[in-house]
Amino acid sequence: MISYKSTLLTLCTTLMFSFAARAQENNLHHRSTTYEPPKDPQVIKKLEKWQDQKFGMIIHWGIYAVPGIIESWSICSEDWIERDSTTTYNDYKKWYWGLSEKFNPVNFNPEQWADAADAAGMRYLVFTTKHHDGFNMFDTQQTDFKISNGPFADNPRADVAKYVFEAFRKKGFMIGAYFSKPDWHSEYYWWPKYATATRNNNYDIRKNPWRWNKFKEFTYNQISELMHNYGSIDILWLDGGWVRPRETVNDEVLSWGAPIPEWSQDIDMPKIAGMARKAQPGILMVDRTVHGAYENYQTPEQRIPDEKIDNPWESCMTLGNAWSHVPGDKFKSAAKVVHSLVEIVAKGGSLLLGVGPRPDGTLSQEVIDRLQGIGNWMSKNGEAIYNTRTVEHFRDGNTYFTQNPEKKKTYAIACLPEGEAIPETVTWKGNLPKKGSRIKLLQNGKNVKWEREGDKIKVFLPASVQQDTTLSALAFSFVVEK
Repeated sequence: MISYKSTLLTLCTTLMFSFAARAQENNLHHRSTTYEPPKDPQVIKKLEKWQDQKFGMIIHWGIYAVPGIIESWSICSEDWIERDSTTTYNDYKKWYWGLSEKFNPVNFNPEQWADAADAAGMRYLVFTTKHHDGFNMFDTQQTDFKISNGPFADNPRADVAKYVFEAFRKKGFMIGAYFSKPDWHSEYYWWPKYATATRNNNYDIRKNPWRWNKFKEFTYNQISELMHNYGSIDILWLDGGWVRPRETVNDEVLSWGAPIPEWSQDIDMPKIAGMARKAQPGILMVDRTVHGAYENYQTPEQRIPDEKIDNPWESCMTLGNAWSHVPGDKFKSAAKVVHSLVEIVAKGGSLLLGVGPRPDGTLSQEVIDRLQGIGNWMSKNGEAIYNTRTVEHFRDGNTYFTQNPEKKKTYAIACLPEGEAIPETVTWKGNLPKKGSRIKLLQNGKNVKWEREGDKIKVFLPASVQQDTTLSALAFSFVVEK
């Protein structure tokens, strides 16, 4: 006889996978249009360092990995979310919360993750210490709803975040802690007295100030644990932009279509930031979409802005269709990721690529292979990506331009269409090399022949390059004409 739980798991896995891609369009964080530069010299210095890294990994991992469904959102009751229609909402939430009793990642291998990220050419990490569902991937003392309190509790590495951060630090990565401001498991955010209709807290804070103050205290204490107990942290990446002061909700925010309550979900960011920066001097605060002093860089999600942006920013995008592990997910090709990275960097941003470990604590071989494919290109052409800044004329067709001011070099990166033969020549307009200078092909480190025709440059590719079917882009370095 098929059990109720088994049937529910099958239905939920099917439903969640079918709407994972569509879900990304309903819960996206948009990019703020207003930016306030930091004033703290230590923050400015760290922000400059972060802008040199260009390529990072964001890891979503939690109880949602057990059935392989979209992270957290299935327990929210907004009209775009699909669940098994024969299951009551309370039964579904009970089943979902119960996944904490089954999450036992016996093969937990953060070193594998760090090796794969390093092989891809990534240089910074953002790890989900807690997503919206409230399940904690660190040993918080504020709640028992955590990885270190379930079947994994007796494992010597039960304090998962500690070992993830350590593995990536050993590779020289900048370390970011993702933390969800909303917590749907907390009785101080979703009060069990009421139904939980939307992503917002489900009671009027104006009428229940004590309860909201308890949530603020809970949030402050959890972030304090992360800031004091987990070594050096470079980035506090705060998700859940609907938890914000009511006065920051402007027409831009309203246009996103997310439900907004009449009251203010203010968690006192000045107090949190003050504590965080005392413990971690210069830490970057990324209070996503909340304009002001605590959004040190902007984070457009699952999209690349149309034009160059002068403010610090990063596109956070998934390797597959989902942020977390979903069986059968379809992953982008290495070439597609390289092309996105090149375009993002040329427009002044960084790429934060999302992967989801399996419930046993390992990355799939398919994910590792994709990352290695990206790294094969980065190992030869990373000079055109790392430590670069934008140029005024950043694009000509499929060719993008960056520059390294310290080295006084300009780079032209020609993205090659997948599946097509490599041409004999590459041409571009603008960013003309200095007359009589050399153009070097980074892929093989050799100079190439070139000629100028008016405002156009033509570069001749050697036969060995034309025959290399693994190439996704060609990067050239040169000294630009003044």
